[in-house]
Amino acid sequence: MGVSREQAAENRRAIVAAATQLFRERGVEAVGLNELMRHAGFTQGGFYNHFESKAALVAEVLASAMAEGATEFAKGARAPIDESTTALRRYISHYLSQAHRDDIDHGCPVAGFAGDAPRLGARAQSHFAGGLDDQITILAALIAESGALALAAAGERRTLRERAISLHCEMVGALVLSRSVAQAAPALSNEILENVQQDVLASLDERSSQAPKPRKKHQADLVRC
Repeated sequence: MGVSREQAAENRRAIVAAATQLFRERGVEAVGLNELMRHAGFTQGGFYNHFESKAALVAEVLASAMAEGATEFAKGARAPIDESTTALRRYISHYLSQAHRDDIDHGCPVAGFAGDAPRLGARAQSHFAGGLDDQITILAALIAESGALALAAAGERRTLRERAISLHCEMVGALVLSRSVAQAAPALSNEILENVQQDVLASLDERSSQAPKPRKKHQADLVRC
């Protein structure tokens, strides 16, 4: 007896979810179809009822992960904040935290798939590049809203996008390296996150202090107003 269209769609989502988890944890090449389907709760023979190839599955995994990552990033950016911080500082603190490092299954998809991306097919690489570009765009908006990096130091002429690219690359690199040594050298892993977080946040404070301050009105100005 065949399955309903709704059940088939649910089965496909289960396969994508299982693949996403295994690919994040182990890497795309290290996961075979037999293990993947068993993890999803199906037999290997059923794989080709949903995907024409593993490359097609990988492309869908990347498309789904990148879209979900951008949505979560934007959602977090819009969350209410108090006067003690900004959305940018909150994002940096979360991204470079031990909790984010350890949450491989649900963490940043750019960091999660960066190691695999150069070896993936064209469609998967296209989804990865699009997701990375979306994150840079959202981060540039956070920079502009924060009034920190957006207020450049004297003589600096960099666009918001250029600053967002530099900041994002620094954070992704720190997260990837921290994860790479988390089991073998946990103290070093923590040290990487802590130092980069301190450096980035200190850079925000330094740039804010160097930004031009609004000119205060003198008494004569007030009289003329």
